[in-house]
Amino acid sequence: MGEFRLRFAPSPTGYLHIGGLRTALYNHLFTKHNNGKFILRIEDTDQTRYVEGAIENLINALEWSGIEYDEGVFIEDGKIVEKGEYGPYIQSKRLDIYKKYVDKLIEQGDAYYCFCSKERLDSVREEQKIKGLVPKYDGFCRNVTLEEAKERIENGEEYVVRLKFPKNKDIKFHDLVRGDIVINTDDIDDQVLLKSDGYPTYHMAVVVDDHLMNITHIVRGEEWLPSTPKHIYLYEVLGWEKPTYVHLPTVLNKERKKLSKRQGDVAVGDFREKGYLPEGLVNYLALVGWSPEDNEEILSMEDMIEKFSFERVAKTGGIFDKDKLDWVNGHYIREEPIERITDLSIPYMKEANLIDDKFVKENREWLEILVDIVREGMHHMDEIVDRVQFMFTNEVEVETDAVDTLKDEGTLTILEAMREELSLIEKIDEEYAASLMKKIQKRTGIKGKKLFMPTRVALAGSLHGPEFAKIIYLLGKQNILERIDYVENNYLK
Repeated sequence: MGEFRLRFAPSPTGYLHIGGLRTALYNHLFTKHNNGKFILRIEDTDQTRYVEGAIENLINALEWSGIEYDEGVFIEDGKIVEKGEYGPYIQSKRLDIYKKYVDKLIEQGDAYYCFCSKERLDSVREEQKIKGLVPKYDGFCRNVTLEEAKERIENGEEYVVRLKFPKNKDIKFHDLVRGDIVINTDDIDDQVLLKSDGYPTYHMAVVVDDHLMNITHIVRGEEWLPSTPKHIYLYEVLGWEKPTYVHLPTVLNKERKKLSKRQGDVAVGDFREKGYLPEGLVNYLALVGWSPEDNEEILSMEDMIEKFSFERVAKTGGIFDKDKLDWVNGHYIREEPIERITDLSIPYMKEANLIDDKFVKENREWLEILVDIVREGMHHMDEIVDRVQFMFTNEVEVETDAVDTLKDEGTLTILEAMREELSLIEKIDEEYAASLMKKIQKRTGIKGKKLFMPTRVALAGSLHGPEFAKIIYLLGKQNILERIDYVENNYLK
């Protein structure tokens, strides 16, 4: 086999689902591992489900995720463009191509015109269900001659084109995840290939496109497994070499059911809005159904490309565990350069009206220190607002479990000593902030928890939190004095 060519071919019916992102990711990893080519194709033959802006959404989601592709559909200067020698890459632009092959199948006797109305098909299926049979087309139009069919079409009758399966034929194929699979044609419906609106069905278009685009591996969700024998038979009657198939296990929730919008976030955009880092989401998603030989869990895109193989993809559905995702994403939040984490934090703080552009420009260094001291323990960036809010108002809101600590008998003494100590300086620098509590200890004779806990509560409102010396430095002299006044007046009188 020459160069490996893989494709991701979503339908533009809305947002990119987390399961779709994983399919794209596995295609990308396998292609890069084998120095192949990865193609993005848009399958829009079902025009009734087309959603405006969905193509842009898909491309943006892939770009954000760091999943690169070599040819297909791109966005340049706000416009959708196609690049590569196998275009068009949008199926609705390829209708003449499909028609040519549908006509070929009819002439060969491997497909036929079907004139059955929706009412007739519904009634046949209903009857089959009552008899306990698998509902499928009963072959009513299989024996309509080509001559009669063409006459009926000329008279304006509506029709579809169906694939004519032979009776009792075993269709065999090997799947890189599932192994050898055999399905008998008696269990397969005579699939519609061309709809009455002139558009091909997925089954026709996907086979023609994959062949003409030289696709070597079809990597897709296991829900397409029952359709694969239809596709293999199409390759056979068209005289084409079939590709290698890989059907990925479904992404499941903790209840082992398919992820769905009703149970929470499933769109890539949902995770992006919450402030998951693309590295965190992609790293975790790779592990939902695959694991490297060394069972390493924190993996960069380069690591995954190096270690990826379909042999290590599980046959059973992968559980999407949000707690585990949070753990992986938290790792990236802690490890990434503080400049980037601050950049990601700023939009959430702006939205909460804590800061504006002017504040960012004048206090960039201050913001970086603040974000750095609160990022420990964060799971996604939208948590930043709750963690930094206490720094933006001097009206200290004391947490319920901290009120008793604040009312310790030594608190007033400590706060008075702090007031006196701060009167001796103009400004708090980092060195002074680190030494302030020692100075208060000297003045008051109070030390340890009895000193630190009431002070932390008075200035930050809680018993636990970021490094206290950094809080002192970030607050500065004036804010600390205002907080002391507020706490004394509202909690200690």
